[in-house]
Amino acid sequence: MSPFRHACLFAFTVLFGGLPIAAAESQSNIVVIYADDLGYGDLGCYGSPVIRTPNLDRMAAEGLRFTDFYSGAEVCTPSRAALLTGRYALRSGMAAARRVLFPDSKGGLPPAEVTLAEALKDAGYATAHVGKWHLGIHPGSRPLDQGFDRSYGLPYSNDMDKKPGLPQGSSGSPNPPADGWNVPLLHNGKIIEQPANQSTLTRRYTEQAVAFIREHGQRPFFLYFAHTFPHVPLFASPAFKGKSRAGIYGDAVAELDWSVGEVLATLRKEGLAENTLVIFASDNGPWLTMRDQGGSAGLLRDGKGSTWEGGMRVPGIAWMPGRIQPGVTSEMASVLDLYPTALVLAQAPQPDKLALDGIDLGPLLFHRQPLPERPFFYYRGNELFACRVGEWKAHFRTQTGYGQAPLEVHEPPLLFHLGRDPSEKRDVAAAHPDVFERISRLVTAHRATVVPAPPQLN
Repeated sequence: MSPFRHACLFAFTVLFGGLPIAAAESQSNIVVIYADDLGYGDLGCYGSPVIRTPNLDRMAAEGLRFTDFYSGAEVCTPSRAALLTGRYALRSGMAAARRVLFPDSKGGLPPAEVTLAEALKDAGYATAHVGKWHLGIHPGSRPLDQGFDRSYGLPYSNDMDKKPGLPQGSSGSPNPPADGWNVPLLHNGKIIEQPANQSTLTRRYTEQAVAFIREHGQRPFFLYFAHTFPHVPLFASPAFKGKSRAGIYGDAVAELDWSVGEVLATLRKEGLAENTLVIFASDNGPWLTMRDQGGSAGLLRDGKGSTWEGGMRVPGIAWMPGRIQPGVTSEMASVLDLYPTALVLAQAPQPDKLALDGIDLGPLLFHRQPLPERPFFYYRGNELFACRVGEWKAHFRTQTGYGQAPLEVHEPPLLFHLGRDPSEKRDVAAAHPDVFERISRLVTAHRATVVPAPPQLN
């Protein structure tokens, strides 16, 4: 344990009277289920007419469904860094021109970052990572180096490690070759299968997650369950393949939905549901250039890779029976808020001198109190592209997520009212100069607080 983390644990013990056992009895379990490239319009409870998601629909009906929930970034790596650190990825160096980590990348999540897993582990939690990691493969950046007691899953995206001679476009095929990628499956850092059998990943991930919950019902635990799918290439087990109207994409989402149902059923069976906060979200919007294999952002504009709403507004569901009353909220929240929320539920102190970018969602989740109005910043790589405050969103730069469209710099910036125009079709900047002036001041203040860390992705 680092001296800094030891100091955090000492502070926790002093703060709560030196009674870690008593504290553990009232600490809540935390489960974060993170889909990969799932779009805002890809679940039944978010309006999908073709993909059946009964377990997530039930989770939404029993919990709080967010209409305005955001990922921490527009693509995989910085989004995951934002979730586990509670900070915009620029602060940790996990945002750059090369927007995600690749197998040949030299960097990763810096050891100096205090991840949510580390903070909760120091508060007495058992911690587990299941699924995709994508935050580094080198010493110091791997799951077991970043506060997780155990880890099971892929080190990065399932379309990496392409085998020589793989035909172009295979990733987006409705029938991708099972042996087209050499990505390894790791258990506690050791390769147990290479290439990973991707048609079995969701099932095996779920078995690992369920086993962890059953084994740790007598102490507080944190489970970070980061699914591989529906990122391409898409695979599904025989029980789900060929069953969805939406093709293989729908098959993969249906199996993910089954997995969520298994996790929630296990919590109920083990008597843990009322003391476990479960959050479901996606790391970014749908990969639209993959067409039928890319999902849908519903009424939102664009998708993965962009800072239009379709790129970063994602499904967000919070579930904790008996504590979170069923409902729907239009309060703005993001994965950045999960870190401070979890610390409060864990009765753990915020690590000293750590600049967090989120807030505790407890007042909203448990008491339906409105959240304080605060800005949300949309980054693409290491550049700030847009800012939202209340219902207003200003775009300083825009660029489609993928394809050949050029970067556009807007002078004056574009301005949209997301309540009246969630599809961002009607620029109303000319009629509201006062709104932009306010947003501009908030952006200036934000930039003054951000000290970019050395880039890890280049």
